[in-house]
Amino acid sequence: MSALSIGALYGGVTLLVLFAGVPIAFALGAVAVAFMLVFMPLSALGIVAQNVYQEIANITLLTIPLFILKGAAIGRSRAGADLYNALYVWMNRIPGGLGVANVIACTLFAAMAGSSAATCSAIGSAGIPELRRRGYSPGFAAGLIAAGGTLGILLPPSITMILYAVAAEQSLGRLFLAGLLPGLLLSAMFSAYAVLRYLAEVRGAQKTGKDHAILRRDKFTMRDRVNALPRILPFLILMIGVMGALYGGFASPGETAGLGAVLALLLVAVIYGIWRPSDFGPLLFASVRESTMVIMIVGMSLLYSMVMSYLHISQSAAEWIVAQHFSPWLLLLAILLMVMVLGFFLPPASIILMTAPIILPPLRSAGFDLVWFGVVMTVVMEMGLIHPPVGLNLFVIKNIAPDISYRELVWGTLPFVAIMIMAVMLVCAFPGIAMWLPRALMG
Repeated sequence: MSALSIGALYGGVTLLVLFAGVPIAFALGAVAVAFMLVFMPLSALGIVAQNVYQEIANITLLTIPLFILKGAAIGRSRAGADLYNALYVWMNRIPGGLGVANVIACTLFAAMAGSSAATCSAIGSAGIPELRRRGYSPGFAAGLIAAGGTLGILLPPSITMILYAVAAEQSLGRLFLAGLLPGLLLSAMFSAYAVLRYLAEVRGAQKTGKDHAILRRDKFTMRDRVNALPRILPFLILMIGVMGALYGGFASPGETAGLGAVLALLLVAVIYGIWRPSDFGPLLFASVRESTMVIMIVGMSLLYSMVMSYLHISQSAAEWIVAQHFSPWLLLLAILLMVMVLGFFLPPASIILMTAPIILPPLRSAGFDLVWFGVVMTVVMEMGLIHPPVGLNLFVIKNIAPDISYRELVWGTLPFVAIMIMAVMLVCAFPGIAMWLPRALMG
């Protein structure tokens, strides 16, 4: 069999096992070991454990459990609700201020938690009931939170960016910086859509002539706004402390992750009274469970990639792509479409670790900056988080608001998918949106 035929069989069997419901880590590991038995010497099986251990012993991966602990500390307290309520007091005068407050709360929370699901859960638990109580349509309310949660994999500290840095052998600091402005751009675009959609829903409510909840607006005094500031201040201290340590050159990414975890634990202990062993038990259990899951996926994905490389699947696929003589931008478009389709079925971590050996060499040969591509790829993968048939954030929102129908949820997220496509086009047309900060601060 040719390498491309083996590669087609390899990919087909992988998808079949994944669709059968096998957990991602075990599916990738099982397929890799099965192909090792059939196509590789038996002696190769003897070094599976050693190879997997060597891959997951990468010092960059140490940041993952620490950032997860930081996110769990914030996400499992009242921090999300407090942040959201304080922002609403300040955003109330803006048309659609409640929706804008949700987007900004998601942005700030994502920058602290580094997780899309944690952002959706923490902000959505407070935001969706409040949005619906104020008359926002169920699909709009759910779509706003689902899309805002996707910022968790783009804004630093992003676990997805950490995995891409390992797979692409790129600087984690540069990747974090490159994701910052595109993340803020998406946040601004989501906020603008929230205002426009709010105005459209207000016009629709006015036409009915009924006393609709969306027509009523709360009033807050300056005293209320000042009293709300202490609820935002701890988050700013946490964010400035972590980012200042990383980009000020005072700490490595691993040390910064540890600092963030310690600051987050102190924050919830001092402000929310979470300091007893019985309080920390669920928090630590959730962190260990999620960290183990991510590291297992990383280890099995890297084993999967190693087998792919040994069987010359990745090299042959890359050579085939190069042999088509695509123009650089057509090559980029083809790769991003593939990533988008994979995002309908697989989480970002698996997509990065499975496709990196195939797609990165042709992109490098075509002259694309791999740090810039990491940002573009991450935004494309964000679409998969809010797009059926899988869409992780859709399941998180459905768990928070089970009475919102799946149809309403999907229709509510589709405008945000369009906004993300526009953001990708902007970053492609103006690469400086992603690369200005890394070049300005790191050369």
